[in-house]
Amino acid sequence: MALRFYNTLTQKIEDFVPADGKTVRMYTCGPTVYNYVHIGNLRTFTFQDVLRRWLRYRGYKLDHVMNITDVEDKIIRNALAQHKSIREYTSTYEKAFLEDSAKLRLERPERLVRATDHIPDMVKAIETLRQKGYTYESEGSTYYRIAKFGGYGKLSHNDFSGIRAGARVDVDEYDKADARDFVLWKARKDDEPFWETPLGEGRPGWHIECSVMSMKYLGETLDIHAGGVDLIFPHHENEIAQSEAISGHQFARFWLHAEHLLLDAQKMSKSLGNIYTLRELLAEGYTPEAIRYLLASVPYRKKLNFTMDVLKAAGTSIERLRNFKLRLETGKFSEGINPAIEERTATALAAFEASLDDDLNTAEALAAVFEYIRDVNTAMDGGEFLAGDTAGALDLLARFDSIFDVLRPSAEVTGLTDQQIEVRIAERNAARKSRDFARADRIRAELLEQGIVLEDTKEGIRWKRK
Repeated sequence: MALRFYNTLTQKIEDFVPADGKTVRMYTCGPTVYNYVHIGNLRTFTFQDVLRRWLRYRGYKLDHVMNITDVEDKIIRNALAQHKSIREYTSTYEKAFLEDSAKLRLERPERLVRATDHIPDMVKAIETLRQKGYTYESEGSTYYRIAKFGGYGKLSHNDFSGIRAGARVDVDEYDKADARDFVLWKARKDDEPFWETPLGEGRPGWHIECSVMSMKYLGETLDIHAGGVDLIFPHHENEIAQSEAISGHQFARFWLHAEHLLLDAQKMSKSLGNIYTLRELLAEGYTPEAIRYLLASVPYRKKLNFTMDVLKAAGTSIERLRNFKLRLETGKFSEGINPAIEERTATALAAFEASLDDDLNTAEALAAVFEYIRDVNTAMDGGEFLAGDTAGALDLLARFDSIFDVLRPSAEVTGLTDQQIEVRIAERNAARKSRDFARADRIRAELLEQGIVLEDTKEGIRWKRK
């Protein structure tokens, strides 16, 4: 089955291969570092992580660029209020974003680029647009004349035929139906931070930043541009207008957009004040794996309704996966290979891969794995699962975890490594053999305090992390 994605640009599911057949040139909108990212933001970043992992699974190389927006309206406003420079203010939240990403096991893009490191490139791009007649100046600021660009609206699929000529907007974010000429370069105001450039003293508008950084590193036409649905208009629509006016070529072949995360059926956003940060959830005792699992479990083009109950359920699902892996690794099975089990493993793997090929249908991929676990556990209970079947089952779990990455417990869950736990279990076994049951019980209780549950079974001792 071919790898297929829903393309926002065409509103169709389309077969995907990179333009050169080998390397995916992908740009994803990163964080605006004016505050801690919330799990609504992290839902989009988790989708992007699953996307890059699956592209690599399918044999493609990646040249993935993610931006750090470290200059825009909110950053300027907050930095001024705290009497800090832009870099002083944003460095705290950039560092926090990278820490949160690492905890959530989000792979680092091949290139992570800051807007403020590319001001000269932005000035050059704006000058190119001016030479081509796409700009005009007003009160020291430079604006993009959207009526000049015939394809405006092709990504958001809005009808902008009634654009009011000369109507301008200076803010970075605005209503999805409010098409107005947008600012490329903002003239210096009062005590705002500014750059001295041929365009005058000022700073770039938000939209030009991504156009410049993406084309600088990936060329005039990207294979994939991804982000949240809230960026389709105006941000991504404006990126197309700028980039295609500069190059004369299609800006991005595929546009992939993740839907909102909802909190009790309402969009989660800082402006509404109904947010959770990763740090808050970790402080309440939830694991990074459970949060990652939940964020990845619903296909990216569907809204995800976040509740504490579904987060707890995510933890239960991970426990089931880990217990199955532990049973495979420690179970005592009869020698041989059961052809029926081998066939069941192959069928599950094929279903898993087909689901992710189908526009990253993570829900179907998870269903394929859990149905397999149910069937194999039943086979184990009936003595039908043989020692030779374990390699295929473990390979399936490894392939699953190369995408979802939840089987490995976080260090935050317990300070003990797997090896340290095994040592403590061996000490408990020795205590029981010497009939020092008080010591054995004490070791069991100490492990439990550190989140390690021991299970005495006829096959021996199993352990798991709570």
